[in-house]
Amino acid sequence: MTTPAPITQDVLTIPRKLPEGPINLVGLTRDALRDTLIAHGTPEKQAKMRVNQIWQWIYGWGVRDFSAMTNLSKAYRAELAEKFVIEIPEIVDRQVSADGTRKYLVRIAGGHEVETVYIPEEDRGTLCISSQVGCTLTCSFCHTGTQKLVRNLTAGEIIGQVMLARDDLDEWPKPGVGMGTDGPRLLSNIVLMGMGEPLYNFDNVRDAMKIAMDGEGIALSRRRITLSTSGIVPEIHKTAQEIGCMLAVSFHATTDEVRDRLVPINRKWNIAALLDALRAYPKASNSERITFEYVMLKDVNDSDEDARRLVNLIKGIPAKINLIPFNEWPGAPHQRSEWDRIEKFADIIYKAGYASPIRTPRGEDIMAACGQLKSATERARKPRREIEADAGL
Repeated sequence: MTTPAPITQDVLTIPRKLPEGPINLVGLTRDALRDTLIAHGTPEKQAKMRVNQIWQWIYGWGVRDFSAMTNLSKAYRAELAEKFVIEIPEIVDRQVSADGTRKYLVRIAGGHEVETVYIPEEDRGTLCISSQVGCTLTCSFCHTGTQKLVRNLTAGEIIGQVMLARDDLDEWPKPGVGMGTDGPRLLSNIVLMGMGEPLYNFDNVRDAMKIAMDGEGIALSRRRITLSTSGIVPEIHKTAQEIGCMLAVSFHATTDEVRDRLVPINRKWNIAALLDALRAYPKASNSERITFEYVMLKDVNDSDEDARRLVNLIKGIPAKINLIPFNEWPGAPHQRSEWDRIEKFADIIYKAGYASPIRTPRGEDIMAACGQLKSATERARKPRREIEADAGL
């Protein structure tokens, strides 16, 4: 298998051709929103105030209709409605698991689809969002990796997943009611662990997460946002500097030989290069530990020797290890490790001084668990033999 080439925003981010008609304001940073308003007639002296007002309506209260923005004059509201829209991706299917997990099939520009998952817990709710349509990394244990990369999502399509989930959860506060940390928090955490490799779409992910963290809108703390990467080494330091969120790494193996098979990007940046980047990660500390994600694959990476190697490899990195029982999908080339094997693996890590929680599979009955996401239309149009062929069986 050849090493995947870097995927850049300018090649794969739609729209390739600027859309005709009104401009969508969703996904614009504050600076971009200011520039856009000025370019379309808002007096420069008023622009900062107008950005603050419009921002709160869109991201603080979830309003999509300019006519409802009552602290703006009627004439200015009409002007905005002529030139702009406030649009988010469309939910085309919604499934609810027996355990309360919600999976949304989301349609974006061009008719493409991604999946977004909301996972409710007793003290919080986590939204798993996608950053690409498909994926370029072809990790052997991941269903998304059997769907070829179509394109990067725009910042508006990424933050739009947060907004549509808040719509579905009915947790936008009423206009005039502050959000901040005291507001309703059914959606309290974001994980960039859906379809795609977030660091191959860095600029759009960064802009979307800055919108999510802005205190005048959705107002999620940076420590409640976790970005998961398979190991795009050059972008890791930038993540700390330009986003500042928590970091998770899809690690999954303790030797380059095994990781080359499981996570092919390892052929470009091997374990040593990845760990060097993580040791230099500016945000790494005991209070902001790096999460190592480790999917448990029967007779592949689950031996006692693997556990001991893992402990030695991450020595000196403030870390915790999330052990993920493999979530099977049609044609998958792996099996889940036996439960007692997972527990023994976790015990070795725990006794070495690292937290080693075993992730409880959520949403398996609706194919919403970790590693199972894939556009429903793509899944439906491929016969089983094609899925198995993509998986190398």
